[in-house]
Amino acid sequence: MAILNQGQKVIVTIVKKDRAKRIVQAAKNAGAQGGTTLLGNGIKMNEKRRVLGIPVERERAIILTLVPDEIYENVLTAITESVNLNQPKQGIGFVIDTKNVAGVCHMLGFEAEKGASEEEGVRDMSENQKVLYDLIVTIVNKGDSDEVVEASKSAGAEGGTIINGRGTGIHEKAKLFNILIEPEKEVVLTLISRDKTQDVLEAIEVEGKLNQPGKGIAFVMEVERTVGINHILNRMVNEEFREVKR
Repeated sequence: MAILNQGQKVIVTIVKKDRAKRIVQAAKNAGAQGGTTLLGNGIKMNEKRRVLGIPVERERAIILTLVPDEIYENVLTAITESVNLNQPKQGIGFVIDTKNVAGVCHMLGFEAEKGASEEEGVRDMSENQKVLYDLIVTIVNKGDSDEVVEASKSAGAEGGTIINGRGTGIHEKAKLFNILIEPEKEVVLTLISRDKTQDVLEAIEVEGKLNQPGKGIAFVMEVERTVGINHILNRMVNEEFREVKR
């Protein structure tokens, strides 16, 4: 079995559903082997969840692209330019480093083009901003994601992305005609500045009742880089400007 111990990154891009194909194609053109697209719903700060009592769903595509360190700058640049991620309201992207990777034997012989300049690629937004980010992943039973999103927003998050899934745990043993039923789950992705991570995580735990058996789990992953968070930058600048005026 081929396992890569290092040198791989996951680029996570969240955009409107109709832009997913452009991102996948741009990544492949830049040297990526492909990508995985998940469908979900996006929730933003102060966004109405219902209109005339009817739920409003903002469909989002979540694209996972695994790439070697040698080309991830080029791939991230291609993704960013393909859907104008650096422009407001176009989506967001972030990078997570991997510890071990299995099932990628086709990538073991990969060699990056040595002529590529190290100065090429998208600017490191995280370094320029001097803001560090975490990704909070919350997995709850279907129907409970609203409480998670509202709790995270009340604690300072900008919103979240909800993905539908299935899962079983030791507290879930429902059967139908002696067949084990896999309960439907909802996965909430919350990108948050690191100084707010603990507050948001605690709010999710309380409002989502995660301290009760069978209600769900939440965990935090460190984000290495981000793109497409112009609205956060603008808010931070405005807040600093108001403080100076005082």
